[in-house]
Amino acid sequence: MYRTHTCGELRKEHIGTTVTLAGWVQTVRKFGSITFIDLRDRYGITQLLFGEELNKALTENPFGREFVLQVKGLVSERTSKNPNIPTGDIEIKVESFTILNKSVTPPFTIQDDTDGGDDLRMKFRYLDLRRNAVKRNLELRYAVNRAARNYLHEHQFMDIETPFLIKSTPEGARDFVVPSRMNPGQFYALPQSPQTFKQLLMVSGYDRYYQVVKCFRDEDLRADRQPEFTQIDCEMSFVEQEDILHMFEGMIKYIFKAVKNIDYTEKVERTTWEQAMWEYGNDKPDIRFGMKLANLKSAFQRGGKITAHGELINGAGFGVFDNAESVLAIAVPGCSEYTRKQTDELTEWVKRPQIGMQGLVFIKYNTDGTLKSSVDKFYNEEKLKAIAAAAGAVPGDLVLILAGREERTRKATSELRLEMGRRLGLRKENEFRLLWVMDFPLFEYAEEDNRWVARHHPFTSPKPSDISIMIDNNPVIEHAEKYLEHPYSNIKANAYDMVLNGNEIGGGSIRIYQRELQEKMFAALGMSQEEALHKFGFLLGAFEYGAPPHGGIAFGFDRLCAILGGSESIRDFIAFPKNNSGRDVMLDAPSTIDDKQLDELAIALKGGDHE
Repeated sequence: MYRTHTCGELRKEHIGTTVTLAGWVQTVRKFGSITFIDLRDRYGITQLLFGEELNKALTENPFGREFVLQVKGLVSERTSKNPNIPTGDIEIKVESFTILNKSVTPPFTIQDDTDGGDDLRMKFRYLDLRRNAVKRNLELRYAVNRAARNYLHEHQFMDIETPFLIKSTPEGARDFVVPSRMNPGQFYALPQSPQTFKQLLMVSGYDRYYQVVKCFRDEDLRADRQPEFTQIDCEMSFVEQEDILHMFEGMIKYIFKAVKNIDYTEKVERTTWEQAMWEYGNDKPDIRFGMKLANLKSAFQRGGKITAHGELINGAGFGVFDNAESVLAIAVPGCSEYTRKQTDELTEWVKRPQIGMQGLVFIKYNTDGTLKSSVDKFYNEEKLKAIAAAAGAVPGDLVLILAGREERTRKATSELRLEMGRRLGLRKENEFRLLWVMDFPLFEYAEEDNRWVARHHPFTSPKPSDISIMIDNNPVIEHAEKYLEHPYSNIKANAYDMVLNGNEIGGGSIRIYQRELQEKMFAALGMSQEEALHKFGFLLGAFEYGAPPHGGIAFGFDRLCAILGGSESIRDFIAFPKNNSGRDVMLDAPSTIDDKQLDELAIALKGGDHE
């Protein structure tokens, strides 16, 4: 046999045992007539001692890092112990060795503090995977996978595979398409999700389904996106929204305990989509800290305790506020002592193209109750105090205010809140807060097409109380500028997202299961009856054979792993990821194919010769 033990399992109790190990050479350290070698495998590192006799053989036939080595020897107590590794109390006094394979000099150092850049390590990913840092990520991924499967198995869910070669039904992101050689001129698509298949499984009577499944979307990439990604995809029959929320709160808590040994005993908070947008500026808020957004324009215009006529904002002669569509603020706790340099730096931060604001207004609410502002000449101290109070500030706080077009200002203020949370250390890696966001709008208005589009997907049911609005009204928008007055703009989706630390980790809905309502949804999205039958006739037909009420959820498996692992990028938790251009630089894919293959597929490339 190649080995009797791994490089990570030998301890003091093995002293005196003769063992055989195999692995990769991590380091070689020569000390006169002896040599120490650290031998590494997936399980750990063991120190090898080559005595004087074997050391001569090493001198004649030296080997270096990443050589594959087999050794036989006696487990002995180390003179100089290493408390930083589990095998640090012992070493192997080597009696014989075999070089199983040699290695050229690696392009980067295979250790945690490697000297290899991202591109180089992606090209040689099979070497990068040897590093402990990457190995730990894949071990965590496996642990999350195993925990999810265990929980779902315990709750009577059945793992059922669905096809990868399906029909293209472009909705949302672009499909990846696959030409069919046996059907010239026709194409499969790779699934963006198993959505229709899991609904068909509910029709078939498999009332609790799941898959840990690959999905594919041809979309622009960033740190948390890949063209192929993995979902924990789940569906249940004879359930209402509350059943889904309860079941999958339980799954995430089970994963926390199994993977991180965290007992998440708090009740998972809930908020509506509208409340999340007003209070946090986005629909996946990080609730590990406060600093909620304050709508100053709205507060002052309404009057109330602030003023009867809104003069604090309007009519003060400060055009940035007077003419703005939206004025939003956050109160940053304990930062009234920020220097001019610090506030200038924040101003430059919001002016970056990614944020897109023209500037930043600040009010320092000093601990002695006095106020200092960048707009002192427009507002006296009494008015500044009223503005600070409307922003929720108390003495010691720094009020940061942005103004402009509503959508951009809301997004920018949301990003500023997150940035201040990061700078103040409020977004802690080892703290996890879950949140359900519910009551999304069912539809969004696509201005360029003057029609409705589904905010989630076209199989999401309206809230039961809103079904009649959808059935009884014509979806046609007669005057584009008045789309908000259309009844469809008020329909709420029976949908829910689970948010973890400001990241959407799961999303789902109660599905439509009656043919009439599904046809009404397709019509609302601008599909003719013929188009709906062409794309989804199989599903509409299935609904006529006793489809049960059903709903489900899909979790972003890669993203969940990244958050639990303390990383901002899902790429760190995928064995063979693509780069930000969607390329596999290790395989050099995508790549061209030869003319014979193109001819077999009856495909001619646009633009001339195939190279």
